[in-house]
Amino acid sequence: MHPDGLIERFADLVVRAGANVRPGRRVFVMTDLAHAPMARAVVERAYAAGASIVDVDWEDGLVRRSGVRHASLESLTANRSWVLDRYEALHREGAAIILLAGDQPGLMAGLDPQKVAAIPAGEESARRKIFLGGRVTWTIAAIPSAGWAEQVFGEPDVDRLWEAVSVAMRLDEPDPVQAWRERSDTLATRARALNALELTAVRYHSEGTDLTVGLLPGTVWTGGGVTTETGCGYIPNLPTEEVFTSPDRRLADGVIQLTRPLVMRGGGVVEGLRVTFAGGRIVDFSATSGADLVRGQLETDDGARSLGEVSLVDRDSRIAKAGLVFHNTLFDENAACHVAWGQSFPFAVANGPAMSAEERFDLGLNRSAVHTDVVIGGAGMTVTGTGPNGIVDIIKDDEWVLPG
Repeated sequence: MHPDGLIERFADLVVRAGANVRPGRRVFVMTDLAHAPMARAVVERAYAAGASIVDVDWEDGLVRRSGVRHASLESLTANRSWVLDRYEALHREGAAIILLAGDQPGLMAGLDPQKVAAIPAGEESARRKIFLGGRVTWTIAAIPSAGWAEQVFGEPDVDRLWEAVSVAMRLDEPDPVQAWRERSDTLATRARALNALELTAVRYHSEGTDLTVGLLPGTVWTGGGVTTETGCGYIPNLPTEEVFTSPDRRLADGVIQLTRPLVMRGGGVVEGLRVTFAGGRIVDFSATSGADLVRGQLETDDGARSLGEVSLVDRDSRIAKAGLVFHNTLFDENAACHVAWGQSFPFAVANGPAMSAEERFDLGLNRSAVHTDVVIGGAGMTVTGTGPNGIVDIIKDDEWVLPG
């Protein structure tokens, strides 16, 4: 199918299955100018779904580069009152939020890594509050571009990238929205099976990785879509192939070896990353390239060095079956098991959303302005869980084996 046709199917999927735009709802789209054709298609589909009004927040990677190059670190991390007010309004109104992602690779090359990683902590905290607070529906999806295609194939073959993305996003199905609803049901079934085990720890083991992570009492696993406090289901990440939760930030010991590159904000790439945990903290790391980018992010705040997510993905994933390294976290994290350092999910424990941030932190969930997923799975990955019934197999050699 020609990319123009795929854009329409992609936009429809993002609106109907991703953010699940309902009649009368306000929709807010966040995108780079590079993705203008997709943004326009999303706006059209949102109105077709009954949106009352659709606003678009346009950003520009080149403007961001100028800021990183010339502005001070203090300015880059300063909160902007109008951004905080906007987030509060979107949260209050229960809006649907759509993020169209996709940095221009290498755009920040040669710039100060600490400034590249800089974010206004208050703004990021406000954004995470509304995304995880249970009132808005939201979704994020990555858009094919020439720069992205260059990273994947070594040439700017956007048509070829669209072909791969269409498979990963199930755009090749007769009804992509229904296909995603069915996949979401499968992942939700896996989550229920995990919840029934009442696990206290999970262990990831493969060549280069041996990590044991503790879980909190009342841990809740999530798979596929999630639901707002008013019962509106949506899929935050498209594509998604994971079942995930947040661990006890104080309990992580061992080492992980990344199996896919880590693409940082601004397009910086980290290769060959190896990370050591002790007592729940990142105590050492090394990389063949991009180590300064990691260091800059880990210095964001105290929580950046502890885990906020553990995730289970097996080779049944559409992204895994594509056989490509997408050089994009939204896709690559759904190709294999991954973990994330930084912010936890409030809904990862029973009654978590009703707790205050301090209560969740005291319980053992992490808090940070960052949340960075790193892929550690693939061929040879085995995951076991420990619970009241002893050790159970969840994934063997990258294949889901837990019944349920």
